[in-house]
Amino acid sequence: MLKNGQIEENVLPIVRALKKRWFILIMYIIYATISTFQWVEYSIITNIVMRYYNVSASAVEWTAVVFMVMWPILVFPASFVIDKMGLRVAALIGCLATAIGAGVKVFSVGQNLFYVVMIGQTVIAVSQIFILSLPPKIAVTWFKANEVSTVCSLGIFGMQFGSALGFLLPPMIVRNHENVDDIGTDLYKMCWGLTAVITPVAFLVFFFFQERPKYSPSQTQIEKRDNKEEVTLSVFFSSLRTLIKNKSFLIHTTSYGFCYGVFSAVGTLLNQFILNYFEGAEKDAGRMGLVMIIIGIAGSILTGFILDKTHKFKESCFVIFLLCAISSGGLLFSLELRSKWLVYLAISVFGFFLNAYMPAGIEFATELTFPSAESTVAGILLATSQILAVMFTLTLSAINKTFGTFWALSVQTFILLVGTILTGFTPNILRRQEAFKKNVQFEKVPQDRQ
Repeated sequence: MLKNGQIEENVLPIVRALKKRWFILIMYIIYATISTFQWVEYSIITNIVMRYYNVSASAVEWTAVVFMVMWPILVFPASFVIDKMGLRVAALIGCLATAIGAGVKVFSVGQNLFYVVMIGQTVIAVSQIFILSLPPKIAVTWFKANEVSTVCSLGIFGMQFGSALGFLLPPMIVRNHENVDDIGTDLYKMCWGLTAVITPVAFLVFFFFQERPKYSPSQTQIEKRDNKEEVTLSVFFSSLRTLIKNKSFLIHTTSYGFCYGVFSAVGTLLNQFILNYFEGAEKDAGRMGLVMIIIGIAGSILTGFILDKTHKFKESCFVIFLLCAISSGGLLFSLELRSKWLVYLAISVFGFFLNAYMPAGIEFATELTFPSAESTVAGILLATSQILAVMFTLTLSAINKTFGTFWALSVQTFILLVGTILTGFTPNILRRQEAFKKNVQFEKVPQDRQ
């Protein structure tokens, strides 16, 4: 290239992480929080919802189970849309559908309107397919290579924090009044509150959420931009075939599904588990769910930091999974002792490891499948997880009703032990780290040469 009559040497593409990346991440965290709040908002007050709408416990469980059912049905169309249309379109669909679903439920207050609740929950369940698979895509698109695992953990923080609020706030807002009309008033307040919060967030996402930054944050992203292939149905299904043939990914997907499935089942059935041991303890059930998630958030963020420093993805997954199984047994033991303070302690430890596994599992999957599209990888991972979540939730619910909570939690602990063994058999292949190492010299280019 000529400049002022001379050949310009060492012209390199600009590698720069913009400050706006944090604003993009914060917007995502906020609307992911509002979406996942609505996953457990009815199931955590199952007994109250049963009274108001005159429905069975199983019907209330389906307000949460519908989130798990929609994933395997729509994950591949949604993944294609994300890969074809990009990050901004996925963010818009996820956020706007969450707002629409919350708005629908404003009209669900009435003892014969439980079907409207289910319509609203189904719309939000669809929105989550465009939300929960985005953290790894946001991380690699907007952030530096040494920030990816931490940012993925922070993205998952939105999901976890939403679940935490979903456990905490509904029992505080919707009280078990003797007069069912008063319950309806409380439900109305909760539905309007969600709509009021999500509406301005939807406007922010519409006007300020960008597809990608002006400059690539890493040399690996520059290469992906330069070599980006137009996404067609043929290309998309070819990438799916590649993933399905990846035995390491398939083993890991199954073990991840075991952990996520248990997480979903516990979130859905926690109210019933706790009330079987402590009568009239609806608020305690909500607080225990909150503690499980809040302590888990700390575990999730700590895991992301450790992975960025050590890159020990498989080892971290195995140790965390084993500790999940052990702490699940501890939760069962504490419930059998009927000691509330011990249950709070046990569920804190259980939540710490259960939530810590989420970012570790997603990051390990990304390593095993690089350079496959992150959203497609996460979509398949979560679709399998949701299928297993439905199976585990319905199975543990049936065991709980037929044989009792002791046996339901015993089966849960066994599932986690099987997942630990599967993790041990997963090959430790770190393809993304190998790509980062090849390009590390480009990351260290002096600023005056960028």
